[in-house]
Amino acid sequence: MNTNIEWISPGSFSSENHWYPKALNATIHPMVSFFFSLDKTRIITRYCHLHPRVDKVKLYELLTYQCKYFQWCGADLINATSENGNREMVVIENNSSPSGQKSMPLLDENNEAGSYKLFIERTFKPLIKKKKINGASIEGRIAVFYDKNYTETSGYAATIADVMKEDVLLIPYYNEEDSSLVKVEDEIIMVYHQEEWIPLRAIFRYLTQKPWNRLPIKSKTKILNPIVACLAGGRNKMIAAKAYEMFNESHSANGLKINIPDTIYDVKKEEIPAHIAQMGGHGVIKIPYSNAGQGVFTIINQKELDSFMAQEFRYEQFIVQSLIGNYNWSSISKKGKFYQVGTIPNHKGETFVTDLRMMASTTKEGIKPLCIYARRTASPLTDELDSGSDSWKMLGTNLSIKLGENQWASDSNRLMLMDRRDFNKLGIGLDDLIEAYIQTVLSMIAIDKMCKKLISTKGDFKWDYFRSINDDETLINEIMH
Repeated sequence: MNTNIEWISPGSFSSENHWYPKALNATIHPMVSFFFSLDKTRIITRYCHLHPRVDKVKLYELLTYQCKYFQWCGADLINATSENGNREMVVIENNSSPSGQKSMPLLDENNEAGSYKLFIERTFKPLIKKKKINGASIEGRIAVFYDKNYTETSGYAATIADVMKEDVLLIPYYNEEDSSLVKVEDEIIMVYHQEEWIPLRAIFRYLTQKPWNRLPIKSKTKILNPIVACLAGGRNKMIAAKAYEMFNESHSANGLKINIPDTIYDVKKEEIPAHIAQMGGHGVIKIPYSNAGQGVFTIINQKELDSFMAQEFRYEQFIVQSLIGNYNWSSISKKGKFYQVGTIPNHKGETFVTDLRMMASTTKEGIKPLCIYARRTASPLTDELDSGSDSWKMLGTNLSIKLGENQWASDSNRLMLMDRRDFNKLGIGLDDLIEAYIQTVLSMIAIDKMCKKLISTKGDFKWDYFRSINDDETLINEIMH
């Protein structure tokens, strides 16, 4: 384990350390600001006006839902349209350790810590309000665990220190590194620092790479988000797809559904070419347990499929989804052909694919949005394909760049802010933001409900049920060891 542990004290928050430079002095777009000012009643009234089959009472119930496990999320959504012009915000995934704070212009210029503070005050602080661990007399510290994104995680640590009025441990904890400085004793997580074992009463967790191999599923130490949130869909695309399917089945009578691409799960590698062929030769293959743009393969030609099939993979199962590309080369899906809306054309007439990240969290009033940003692709969308076309450059939006083991950078040139300069280029409006928020809430609840299915009334993980819906022996071995 990296020994570069820091103590973060109250009063140490400094804006320039916790935002992208381009976001630090950006001015929020008035429409985005207005969206954040809307109350539930106005959002529900507007949404049901545009979706008359939606049950208002049920939608209110969902927006006021309080997640038990999956308390903080970041949904990635694509603005798509059908060949008949029916627009949809499509959920690509919902993350249990999302970034976003460093990309969000301030809503209130008088609040230097922005939505960092908003989040910690209304979600994290209520979760850990007890000063003692599980009612015991042992006083515990608060820690922030991270494996990337120091800019944002150090911002969380400084904000927690200010809000809780105490020093906070900021701990780098990387995948597949020595973990001898962390132990679990009587279900309390402890860290070794300055020649003593320090018990932790709460952890703010920003572990993105296989977090289940470093932290326990069951713990008296409060964790935001707990590991079950990752296994139930926040870091497990296989289970997320099943959680969304269950949610849609149970809410079809209410006119509510999570918009997702056509998804085939529990796919063995040798079965993939047949599924891609059924989709017209275009599709998306995903390693279910990867993130940060890793383990996602967009397929638009035989060359890309052959390249994928030639690789060796650690896991045994994959998911295959319909590809949302240009109208002329999107997948053939059950709902018809969907394609990317993309940006407003630039002066060269080029349109770029974008996705929208919406971060939300549970509060005492229900699930509320926290921050939003967008990302565009490196290359513009083309109308026609040739044998040398590179689909990832046209469709891949993730900004993370893996430099080496536990080393990451970010391509902030493709970041699109919710400010006066970038927002207008996205080609979205207030109704799209409302739709993105609703989709974020529905997918968040679906994963939280899956968490509840995976945890017994005694707080134990239901291994038999998990195996029945995700029987990937490699993953199970990682979790158990």
